[in-house]
Amino acid sequence: MSKKILVVDDEPLIRRALLKLLGGKSHILLEAKDGAEGYQLWKRENPDLVILDILMPFKTGPQLLSELMPEFPNTKVILMSAYSGDFDLSTAQRMGANYFVAKPFEDLKSLVKIIDELL
Repeated sequence: MSKKILVVDDEPLIRRALLKLLGGKSHILLEAKDGAEGYQLWKRENPDLVILDILMPFKTGPQLLSELMPEFPNTKVILMSAYSGDFDLSTAQRMGANYFVAKPFEDLKSLVKIIDELL
């Protein structure tokens, strides 16, 4: 059964890489270029999984989590950041996410495995 996956990141290369990585799995793939667009898509589409950058224009990943997780508690979330010194798995989980991934991605196969396990 196909799942809806929303990728929210202000870096076009990251969005394209993630969408390409997930493209062969028959999921419904959505993308947002910033936190405001991510907020609108999340509310409208109710995705099964959100891959969410932490630092973005308009709304940050943690802001989206705090605003939307109460309304969508079953949505799985992977937080990601290039500034991994400030964030780790336990910090992400305290914010309401299921997993944390540091950018740049070192092992795409393990990322796909995490996504498959969450879905």
